[in-house]
Amino acid sequence: MTVDRIEGRSVCAMAVGDWFELTNSAHLRLPEGKHFCVYALASVLPFLAAKQRDLAAGDWLAQDSHFACPDPEERLIMKVERTCRRRMNSSELT
Repeated sequence: MTVDRIEGRSVCAMAVGDWFELTNSAHLRLPEGKHFCVYALASVLPFLAAKQRDLAAGDWLAQDSHFACPDPEERLIMKVERTCRRRMNSSELT
């Protein structure tokens, strides 16, 4: 997840290019010394589990990779990109 653009004013001190990674299905990784706004994070979390799976070609979520922070003053736009694929054994998950 990367901050793609900010169309308003950056209220939470985020900048274009700020990012986090979701690895191993549920491990959130931030660059050392950086932060990611909890409200922006909360707005995209429900979609990340779905974006990790293979989606049907006609599914809107397969086509769309941009998500917006809920702060109307900020208009922070984030982009989800898959950086790698990994096969997980479902018996190892809860």
